[in-house]
Amino acid sequence: MNTACAFVLFLLLLVSVSAGSHTLTGLATYIRENAFSASLMLDDITVGYYDSETKIYVARGNTTNEDDVIDPSTIKDVGANVLNHFQKISHLLRPVNETESYVVHQVVTFCEQSDNNLGQITTKTAYQGSTFDELHFFNGKFTYQLFSNYTGPEKIRDLERSKSRLENFYYPACIKMLKNYLKTRETQLNRKVKPLVRLTQKANSDSGRSRLSCLASRFYPRHINLTLFRDGQPVSDHEITGGVLLPNADGTYQMRKSLEISAADKHKYTCSVTHLSLDNTLDFSEPFKSVILSVLIVLALVLVFGTGVVIYIYIRRKRRAGHSLNIFFSTQRTR
Repeated sequence: MNTACAFVLFLLLLVSVSAGSHTLTGLATYIRENAFSASLMLDDITVGYYDSETKIYVARGNTTNEDDVIDPSTIKDVGANVLNHFQKISHLLRPVNETESYVVHQVVTFCEQSDNNLGQITTKTAYQGSTFDELHFFNGKFTYQLFSNYTGPEKIRDLERSKSRLENFYYPACIKMLKNYLKTRETQLNRKVKPLVRLTQKANSDSGRSRLSCLASRFYPRHINLTLFRDGQPVSDHEITGGVLLPNADGTYQMRKSLEISAADKHKYTCSVTHLSLDNTLDFSEPFKSVILSVLIVLALVLVFGTGVVIYIYIRRKRRAGHSLNIFFSTQRTR
């Protein structure tokens, strides 16, 4: 398993955040005897990364008063603790497959602040892209899950140390940074970009059916409601494919939902979109029908116009030919 694969699998472990909450997430990756990297995200915005060689936190994006948000000594302590954790667990775990070229360990820690001011923090450890354990702290209480067979005495002692660090170090530091970042990155978080929506139909020559697709793209924030309707009624989820939220390179998002329909399908389909950037729900009916109709009208006009031009040229040439004959006969009579 390569690094990219492990990274993608581990991101799938992250919990979804409700629209009324904000999350600060730290993700660190350690490839045994090779590399160590870490990044920090506010919701879905990468605000900085930790340079393991220089042991310096590097801010990213539109930043203001970053020194007030990040305490260099705190970042250095966090980096050292995480790296020490990786090095320790690296000796306890062995590759699943001895032929694997990389042994990847990852840890993610995220704290959440909701509208009701209740804060919580979760830390998860992954090995080769799969969750190893999870520790959660909320309202003064811990919950712990172990997803491996390793339960030796070292793990028990490490768990107690992890609880203490989580409650007394990581939790207060994370919540403090989260609140500060919510102030310094307010403009980025509150920006709204309207989705570009298209409803298209593409025929499949092999099956004789068509794929009806509704695509919403280039929108921000990521929360969006995209629904396909058939004659005014929502299409069942089991008929729809897609619906996965995907990021764009510019920091916006896209989502596509598709439906297979027969060539003889006479139903009316509509795509409905609601988003924070929109004042009202947008409904998009089948534009492909109007496009086809427009094309047919244009072709008909071109055909009529073209036919008229041909007839006009023909009549004009015929008149010229008749006029030439009259001149010829007139000349003959004169002679």
